[in-house]
Amino acid sequence: MAFHPTRIAAALGLAFALAAQAAPDARLKAAAEAAQPAVIESLRQMVAIESGSLDVAGLAKLADLTEGRLKALGFATERRKATRGAGADIVVGTWKGGGGRNILLLAHMDTVYTAGILGSQPYKQDGNRLYGPGIADDKGGIAVILHSLAILREQGWRDFGTLTVVFNPDEEVGSLGSGELIAELGSRHDYVLSFEPSAAKDVYKQESLLLAAAGTATAFLEVKGRASHAGAAPELGRNALIELSHQILQTRDVAKGVPGAQLNWTTSTGGTARNQIPEKSVAVGDVRITAVGAEVRLLAALQEKVASSKLVPETETSVRLEVGRPPYVAGEAGLALAKRAQAIYAELDNRPLMLVPGTGGATDAGYAGSSGKAAVMESFGLAGFGYHARDEYIEIDSIVPRLYLTTRLLTELGRQ
Repeated sequence: MAFHPTRIAAALGLAFALAAQAAPDARLKAAAEAAQPAVIESLRQMVAIESGSLDVAGLAKLADLTEGRLKALGFATERRKATRGAGADIVVGTWKGGGGRNILLLAHMDTVYTAGILGSQPYKQDGNRLYGPGIADDKGGIAVILHSLAILREQGWRDFGTLTVVFNPDEEVGSLGSGELIAELGSRHDYVLSFEPSAAKDVYKQESLLLAAAGTATAFLEVKGRASHAGAAPELGRNALIELSHQILQTRDVAKGVPGAQLNWTTSTGGTARNQIPEKSVAVGDVRITAVGAEVRLLAALQEKVASSKLVPETETSVRLEVGRPPYVAGEAGLALAKRAQAIYAELDNRPLMLVPGTGGATDAGYAGSSGKAAVMESFGLAGFGYHARDEYIEIDSIVPRLYLTTRLLTELGRQ
């Protein structure tokens, strides 16, 4: 039976309101505290495996580690090849419970870093921070999933229908090879918890959950001109590079007139030889979508602007969009989950949990919630910062609260 998000939200609102003032679960809190050293060791092991999105060998090593952990917890596991991209494996684990709701947990194995990054950014600890490439985004999320499940397994938890875990290898490059699977699994579960990191307290002052994230697309602007000798007969050519520059300038603000769309031209190529007028030039742009249908309206606006003006005669300009992740919006059901998470956090000496309205970043929660059937919530991973940059870190004091939040929430969701 499918559960409509509105009905789920109503049921959760009633059930969670009754439990809002509950005291901490002493067993889960003690187990979370006891698990912290093991979480740190798992982070050290995972960071030691370089797993950039194109590093198939490194991703295979991390898949071996995560699959082995899931098997040790009693999960039935399988490896599926990503349908596009580098061809790395997706790890899928399934655990059948004793009855109740179906829950999907998501985290990704790939990082943005290139091979050899550990040489300049090694794993290290400095006070409350653990540093390492990918430690927050998203190896911290993997660690929270694995150790939360280990706690629940040890305590005999089976009050759920089916629990599915997905660790995918291509989130940082759009999940083009795993997004379809995540969307399909999302449509078969009642709840989806995604374990991207939350921001460090230096950024938001409080740990957080995320209520919305942008969808993604890629814009392509291509100009066809005419080649000629740059020294002997430049007038016979039609310079595609100059026309591309003109089109970039005149389209750079188009998205500002399209609600729910953002466009930034980020890369360009043109020409193949110094002494030849270039006959082809291409620009690529990063597109973020926060409203349904905004990508269609953006494409139409770009095409209209391109057709309105030409600088180099006899050139041809085309523009297209390749749509990636759909946007993620928590909605009523997701907001109910978030409010329950706040109540659970408050059990820990009134620890606050911020609800971030949205971000321009994109996450797999967009795929997971695309059917509209599951209640979806994002950013259950560890608090940290520096991801996609230098000196990425997690905050050690977020480990116990995140384990407690995940275990407490799973026990409640499973039996709803």
